[in-house]
Amino acid sequence: MKVGVLALQGAVTEHIHSIELAGAEGVAVKHTEQLEELDGLIIPGGESTTIGKLMRKYEFIEAIRAFSEQGKPIFGTCAGLIVMAKEIESGEEAHLGLMDIKVSRNAFGRQRESFETNLDVKGLQEPLRAVFIRAPLITAVGNEVDILSTYNDEIVAARQGHLLVSSFHPELTDDYSLHTYFTEMIKTYQAAVQ
Repeated sequence: MKVGVLALQGAVTEHIHSIELAGAEGVAVKHTEQLEELDGLIIPGGESTTIGKLMRKYEFIEAIRAFSEQGKPIFGTCAGLIVMAKEIESGEEAHLGLMDIKVSRNAFGRQRESFETNLDVKGLQEPLRAVFIRAPLITAVGNEVDILSTYNDEIVAARQGHLLVSSFHPELTDDYSLHTYFTEMIKTYQAAVQ
C-alpha cells in the first residue's frame, strides 16, 4: 500500500513517519504524475491560501479531483481540511471543493492559542492525542458527512465516504491510530475495486 503526502508545504515527513508506523509505504508527492501510483493521499497542514496557490501553479487541483473521482481515499489535516472543503466562511474561493463541509479558518485563534488534548474519535478504540495549531473548524456538514469527533461541541473530524478530515495535526504525536484508520479506508477501497 502506497500513501502519498502532498509535499507543497506542511509536516510532510511527520505524516510519512505516521503512515509507515501504520504499516504502509509513505511517499512525498511533488509531481502530479506520482498520483497514478498511489492508493491514498494525505493533504497536510500549512497555510491553506498558499497551498491552494501552489496546487494551482503545479496543476494539482484537477489531478487530485480526478484521484478522488476514482474513489481513492484522501485525508486532509488542518489546512488540508480547508483545501478539501466545498465552502470557506471567509468568502475565500474553495480549492478542491471535494467534501460537503463548510469551514471557518483559524477558528481557534492564533499560534499562541495552540493546545493539545485527548479526543474521542468514532471508529477508534482509545482517545486520540490531538494537537491544534491555528486550527480550522467545521461549521456545517452535508447529509452524507459523518461527524467523527467534536471538541467543546464543535466539529473537529469528519468523514464522507472515501474522504477524511481533521482540524488537528495527528502527525505531531506518537499516536498513529488515525493514520491506521486511514489505511483501513484504503484497504476497503482496494477490496472494492478488485
